[in-house]
Amino acid sequence: MKIAEIIAVIENVAPLALQESYDNSGLIIGSPDTEVNSALITLDVTDAVIDEALKHQCNLIIAHHPLIFKSIKKIGTKYPVERMITRCIKNDLAVYAAHTNLDNVAQGVNKMICDKIGLENVSLLAPKSMMLRKLVTFCPVSYAEMVRKALFDAGAGHIGNYDNCSFNAEGRGTFRAFAGTSPFIGKIDELHTEPEIRIETIFPVYLQSSVLDALFGVHPYEEVAYDIYPLENDFSAVGAGMTGKLKNPEPTVDFLHRIKKVFGIQCLRHTKIIRQNVQKIAVCGGTGSFLLSRAMAEKADVYITGDVKYHEFFDADEKILFVDIGHYESEQFTTDVIRNILSEKIPTFATRISKIRTNPVFYL
Repeated sequence: MKIAEIIAVIENVAPLALQESYDNSGLIIGSPDTEVNSALITLDVTDAVIDEALKHQCNLIIAHHPLIFKSIKKIGTKYPVERMITRCIKNDLAVYAAHTNLDNVAQGVNKMICDKIGLENVSLLAPKSMMLRKLVTFCPVSYAEMVRKALFDAGAGHIGNYDNCSFNAEGRGTFRAFAGTSPFIGKIDELHTEPEIRIETIFPVYLQSSVLDALFGVHPYEEVAYDIYPLENDFSAVGAGMTGKLKNPEPTVDFLHRIKKVFGIQCLRHTKIIRQNVQKIAVCGGTGSFLLSRAMAEKADVYITGDVKYHEFFDADEKILFVDIGHYESEQFTTDVIRNILSEKIPTFATRISKIRTNPVFYL
């Protein structure tokens, strides 16, 4: 398979348009036209991971964290990132990263954390807004079904756990064709009235080009009438963090011990225990202190994330149990997320999860 085909599968679930502005997800080293035999999936790219890829003849590394994150002015061998870039290029080893775009989707990093903890009825902790658009178009009655299907196939019409969503109303359209046009119906220089269907549906903004291409591809009119409106609605499928509930309340201390075991944590940091039992849990993989206030607003008993600074623990204000399990520890199962995405769509493609523990933090 070509790398482009692998990328298409991943980005169908986690489009690059969903990455944060500071991020560098995507194909970092290599060409999308390169034939790939197998891929090594890892959280981070390190020298040991590159050795592992070469040993198993994997010519593509798929990482969660981008190898190139900050600006680089030189490529040599003096510093780690420069050295690894050089090694990958010399060995025709491509590197792809799915970072915050994979964090921001409902089936991504945080869903895996919820699954590991055993949370039910999960939802995004901070859904993104201003990411939805409404399309309104008009077409002859006999073409309405064809137009709707094309729009739905292009990704429009999803609301929560429903698809093929649209609103349709019958009306009468009027138009007059000028000289030089080729009207589908009606005559040049004559006012024409046509029974039409008004079709309304929504789509995420990053699919706008695809949705419009689909509309123009099947609509019979030479000039397609359509409107696009920005929506302020939250996008329930895209956002940061997740929240959910344990099936039954769990003693707080028992819950913390279980978290240590599930995530293999040597040192778990947390604020004062304020409740005997916990049930509603909020999570965010990686660096997630910015969502503490949102977790509190959602009345979560516990908020689990990584990279919590000393003064940020005070912000919990004895209203929520704030737990730092570590950046690596919170995201370590991301490799399973990526493999699951690929195996579902291309089960015959060879993937290998790295056995290298890339965590640079050790505890004495």
